[in-house]
Amino acid sequence: MPELPEVERAAALIREHAVGKLIHHVDTFDDSLVFSGFTHQEFAREITGRMVEDAARYGNNLTSPQYSVIRFSFHHPGKCFYIQLQGSGRIPVLHFGMTGALQVRDHVVVKYKSSATTAPDTWPPRFVKFILYIQDGSSAVGFTEIAFSDARRLGRIRLVGSPLNEPPISELGFDPVLSMPSLEDFHASLCKRTCPIKSLLLDQAFSAGVGNYLADEILYQARVHPEQRCGTLDRDQVIALHHHVADVCRIAVQANADDSKYPEYWLFQHRWRKGKNAKTVMKLVGPFP
Repeated sequence: MPELPEVERAAALIREHAVGKLIHHVDTFDDSLVFSGFTHQEFAREITGRMVEDAARYGNNLTSPQYSVIRFSFHHPGKCFYIQLQGSGRIPVLHFGMTGALQVRDHVVVKYKSSATTAPDTWPPRFVKFILYIQDGSSAVGFTEIAFSDARRLGRIRLVGSPLNEPPISELGFDPVLSMPSLEDFHASLCKRTCPIKSLLLDQAFSAGVGNYLADEILYQARVHPEQRCGTLDRDQVIALHHHVADVCRIAVQANADDSKYPEYWLFQHRWRKGKNAKTVMKLVGPFP
C-alpha cells in the first residue's frame, strides 16, 4: 500500500522527467470512479498543452484549525500529491489509494516488499488510467510517457483550482518530513486524545501520509504499544514518538521507498525478509492498557 515515501517518489518522478516540459497530449481510459467529478476526456482537455512547473506533497501550516480538531479520515487522502501546471486551468491532484502507482516507460519500477526491481514487460501497464506524453523542447519526435495505474480503483484523480487550499490536501494534518510540529505542540495534541496511538497515527487529519507499515515502524522504534491510549502516554514516550515519527518518515523518503535501503534494525526487515518465516514472539516491556 503506498504511503508517504511512495508518494514522494512519484512526485520526484514528475520533477525528474516532466518539469519545464510540455504535456503534448494525454491518453485517458474511462473510469468514472477514479476520475472524481469529471470525465476522463475532460481531464485530458484540462491539462493538454500546458507546461509542468512542479510536483509536490505539501507543507501544512500548523496554525491552521484542522491540526487540533479530532477528525478521522481512514480513506487515506494523505497519499496524494499535485502537479503544478502553467497557464489558466485547474491543477491535477493524484491520490494513490491502496494500489495507485506512477511509472515512466522503460524505467525501473521500485516497489517495497519486493526482492527485485525490474522494468515492466508490457506498456501501457495494467489498470492504467492515463498516460502523459511529455515533450522536451519544440521537437514533436519522441515523448517521455508517464502512466498512472490503479488496480483496486481506490485512488482518485481530481482537478482543483488551488491544491493547498482545497480538499483533500486542505483537510490533512502535518507532513512528518516537511512540517513536523514542535515537541510541545505534538504533546499538546496527543494528550487530549483518548484513542489508541496507532489509530491516531493512521488518521490523515493528524499526520498525513503515515500508513500501516510506517505507523508500526514508528511505534516499534519508540517502544510504544499500538493500543496504548494517547492520553496515558508519559513525557518520555511522547518524546520518543515525536523523534521517530520524523525520523522513520525521513529515512523512508531518503531511501526513495526502496526497501532494500531500509535499515537492518527496522521491524520492516523482520516482517518482510529475514523474519517472515521465523516463529518469534516479540514483547514490549511495561504496562499497557
